[in-house]
Amino acid sequence: MFKIFCVTNRRLCREDFFARLERIAESSVSGIILREKDLNEREYLELAQKAVRVCKENRDKLILHSYMGVAKALKIDKIHLPLPVFENNYEQAEDFKTVGTSIHSPEQLRQAESLGAGYVTAGHIFATDCKKGLAPRDAEFLQRVCDVSKIPVYAIGGINLKTIPRLAEVKSPMFKGVCIMSEFMACNTPEVLAEDITEMLNKI
Repeated sequence: MFKIFCVTNRRLCREDFFARLERIAESSVSGIILREKDLNEREYLELAQKAVRVCKENRDKLILHSYMGVAKALKIDKIHLPLPVFENNYEQAEDFKTVGTSIHSPEQLRQAESLGAGYVTAGHIFATDCKKGLAPRDAEFLQRVCDVSKIPVYAIGGINLKTIPRLAEVKSPMFKGVCIMSEFMACNTPEVLAEDITEMLNKI
């Protein structure tokens, strides 16, 4: 069964960010990567504290990003790290139940596996405003990564209801799901979106 992860970007929200976060946490998504890259560690701590309160009984869905000290302080045992941060702090990362990282090549996948990553996000698969000017890698790249992976791989970058059918060509047991930012941040009903994405993934 495929998993769906929401990747946050509060600047894309059309409503209060924390109200949106609460709705997403109550939906059928498997996890929420709290990825607010413009914040320093102190600012990120303040935001993450509010996120933990908002998510309440769904706080186990939270995956913090980059700042391991913040995650430890808030007793969040899942962290997503940029690969260079993971490489430079892999001993600290051993304190977490789950560590994920982002990769952009099979070579980086092997590096992530050697560091002990529990999963990787691979991208960017399709064109996205987050990577303007950079050519997407497409589903063929995702297939190549999955073919050599020993850990779960999640597609990221330009994933939405229109592009998900193009992932049908990826045939691998290591392709485990998708990460979505823009649609979850900007749609009217994130709860419905989560159900629609699940239904679509189950058809590919």
